[in-house]
Amino acid sequence: MALLIAFAVAGAAHAEDVGKGADVYQDRCGACHVLNGVGQGPSLVGVVGRKAASVPGFNYSDAMKASGLTWTAANLDRFVSGPTKLVPGTAMRAVVPDPTERRDLIAYLSSLKP
Repeated sequence: MALLIAFAVAGAAHAEDVGKGADVYQDRCGACHVLNGVGQGPSLVGVVGRKAASVPGFNYSDAMKASGLTWTAANLDRFVSGPTKLVPGTAMRAVVPDPTERRDLIAYLSSLKP
């Protein structure tokens, strides 16, 4: 029984934190990505599950248009850990190297519904 409790506590310590993800968004993404509209980057509201390069009114790079990606949690994780590794030629340069921050950020982005 103690082993089950230990696993439950350890799992809870690694759960995503939407509030911390909002902070990561503000620190790493908010300067370019506005939530409702187009800034230097496209809006990230509704990004999870959306096809890449599909926000009307945003001028995407040819690389992003040709990527064929859909923004799943896994693809977002790969992208924000190294945008040019996943999509060579993308204009996106911001990186979130910490895996916990990426999980929190993706949890926050997942909460943003159009």
